[in-house]
Amino acid sequence: MAGFVGTLAFSLVMGLAIYLSLPLVLWRRTGERMTRLLNSVAIGILVFLMCDIFSNVAVSLYAKGSLYGYGADPTLSVVFATSLAIGFFMLYLFENRSSKGLSPTRMSLMIAFGMGLQNLTEGLVFGSVSASIGLLSGVALVVLVGFILQNITEGFPIAAPFLRHDDKKPLTMALLFLLGGLPTVIGSAVGFYYSSTVFNILFDGLALGAILYVILPMIKHQIRDIDNLKQRLVYTGIFVGFLIGFMVNLI
Repeated sequence: MAGFVGTLAFSLVMGLAIYLSLPLVLWRRTGERMTRLLNSVAIGILVFLMCDIFSNVAVSLYAKGSLYGYGADPTLSVVFATSLAIGFFMLYLFENRSSKGLSPTRMSLMIAFGMGLQNLTEGLVFGSVSASIGLLSGVALVVLVGFILQNITEGFPIAAPFLRHDDKKPLTMALLFLLGGLPTVIGSAVGFYYSSTVFNILFDGLALGAILYVILPMIKHQIRDIDNLKQRLVYTGIFVGFLIGFMVNLI
């Protein structure tokens, strides 16, 4: 019982670490160029998260293969493809319910939903590791620190749609950050008592599909009607965001 409570406590720290980026994104003196740069960094972070999620899935998909050790496991591939499609088209239906397009709040909600699914899978991993080898083991602590650092960066994509607006709605962003971070605790609670490759791939696919969908309108906005200077800012920001995700993931 003590191990379970400790796992929930540490996972809560992991999930709430997303709020450490809130003071920066609420900074009211964000000019147009800085806003475009930060939005591009957010895209880069999301691109890296997609790569990171698929790398986790690939370990299971290609572990045994389907033909003499080659190819992907057919059952797991179907689970992944199905959940990927559900995650993608669920947000497609959500967006297209309104003829007015995406407001900043709706856009942030979609991103927070994708982040929440991704953090749910992180919680599943942390809960499973804590249950199997101990909360204070070296591996569990490395996973904890790595997920905390990664969660800090995830606040930027959620806040990105608000950065170009004077009214950044602190309460709304705080609730959206909670939606993105709290699933870490839920995942840890489930992962502590139950671990399954199919279960993990299912939620990884949902997260990947959702993140893939929300990246598209973000990129569209960033590259629409831009001059050479803004284009360089966008390219640089996406690269920096990807690099930040990569460096954090080294922990």
